Amino acid sequence: MSRAPLPRRTCECCGRTFAWRRKWARDWENVRYCSDRCRRSGTGAADRRLEACILDRLGGRPGRSTTCPSEIARTIDPADWRDHLEAVRCAARRLVAAGRLEFLQNGRAVDPDTARGPIRLRLVRDR
Repeated sequence: MSRAPLPRRTCECCGRTFAWRRKWARDWENVRYCSDRCRRSGTGAADRRLEACILDRLGGRPGRSTTCPSEIARTIDPADWRDHLEAVRCAARRLVAAGRLEFLQNGRAVDPDTARGPIRLRLVRDR
């Protein structure tokens, strides 16, 4: 006999999905973050600027063009772009959760939670 899948949510900070935990049983409706780290850092104006930067970069390109998260990080800080790479990926995961962006690997859309290695970002356009 198999168990029913646990309810899932998307973290407001990092954009990763997380499953219900027993310690959240009484307060599941109010749980917004996957961890204490995400709860402490939250999302702010800098995170919204990153999301806007991704959308602007892709919106100015023709058709179904893609971009690499490192290109976005390089526009923010050309010298220390690697320091911003995880923040760009978090912003991209939030946009995927909102239905505005796709993560691609080898030209196919993939789940941002399971994607490992190089990815490309593409706007979701009306098909």
